[in-house]
Amino acid sequence: MDYDVVVVGGGPSGATAAHDLALSGHRVALLDRAGRIKPCGGAIPPRLIADFDIPDAQIVAKITTARMISPTGRKVDIPIENGFVGMVDRENFDEFLRVRAADAGAERFTGTYTKIERDAQGTHVIYRDKETGDIRRLTCAVVIGADGARSNVARDEVKGGDRIPYVIAYHEIVEAPEGGTDAYDPDRCDVVYDGRISPDFYGWVFPHGKSASIGMGSMDKEVDLKKATADLRAFSHLANCKTIRREGAPIPLKPLDRWDNGRDVVLAGDAAGVVAPSSGEGIYYAMVGGRVAATAAAAKLQSGRIKDLDLARRLFMREHKGVFKVLGAMQNAYYRSDERRERFVSLCHDIDVQRLTFEAYMNKKLVKARPLAHIKIGVKNLAHLTGLISATRV
Repeated sequence: MDYDVVVVGGGPSGATAAHDLALSGHRVALLDRAGRIKPCGGAIPPRLIADFDIPDAQIVAKITTARMISPTGRKVDIPIENGFVGMVDRENFDEFLRVRAADAGAERFTGTYTKIERDAQGTHVIYRDKETGDIRRLTCAVVIGADGARSNVARDEVKGGDRIPYVIAYHEIVEAPEGGTDAYDPDRCDVVYDGRISPDFYGWVFPHGKSASIGMGSMDKEVDLKKATADLRAFSHLANCKTIRREGAPIPLKPLDRWDNGRDVVLAGDAAGVVAPSSGEGIYYAMVGGRVAATAAAAKLQSGRIKDLDLARRLFMREHKGVFKVLGAMQNAYYRSDERRERFVSLCHDIDVQRLTFEAYMNKKLVKARPLAHIKIGVKNLAHLTGLISATRV
């Protein structure tokens, strides 16, 4: 066989899987379409920087405050204590990860996946070469599908892979005003919970050093994404800033129930649905998804047991299922109306909510060290959801 593993998709998930496998001595092919940048706020937590050895040169900004903005315009500023939110530009960050995978020994190919075929010689990934237009194939023992939210590999190979729920995200990268404005702070992330921007998700303004990402997402197909983003730019006093690029793409809302085909394919990243509910955070979970997919592929190659492909989902859920469950419940409870969004921002005034939220964000695990804080938050949460207190009460 030509390769042990072919990775389809060269975003953070696929590039991480290719890097890990190549570093451990496996023969790896990394197939990527190239020329496409996913719309993304670009936020990464300190744990990602540590776990995946990201150099400081890739961090274009370090955010020290998060601002939550309610439908009535109330603002809650949350200081990020004992850490920061790192910002990356996906155009450069993704390519850095692909180059690192190649430096570790993965062989890069540029083209578009078309299908998977099988015969006595093995499993073949069929693709159209970007430069020549020729149909070519890569032969392997295992395929990792890391080709995004509406993954063609998942559609073709994994049960339920064609029915993943998603929001459509859109953003515009603009030149940021030097030093900021009265509405834009280069050290602060703004998250806008307002039905006029998004009826079922949120809008964001995330600084990227010399540029900024301004965008939103929604499941509602009637929403005018470009108009909503224009309104958000005006709200943030960034309407007159030069637009560098515009991007749109689906973002999955729920992990698939199955990540492998019980034979020779395992999914990773957006293809497996691993974007955090409520926050929409995806880069960290994509890279973890790539790492566990690589672990599963390596285990299957060594043991020959097909069931080892299931390791990817089991390892991921063992560590992150609880966080996804809590965030999913929060999204279902608070994103359904502006009245609920107003209550959510009210909850964000609570110092315990602030601390527990960002401790969980930076460390990627639920914080259990302060049980009294959890009880107090639970009582406030129940009071808001049952309407026992006003939407603006903190």
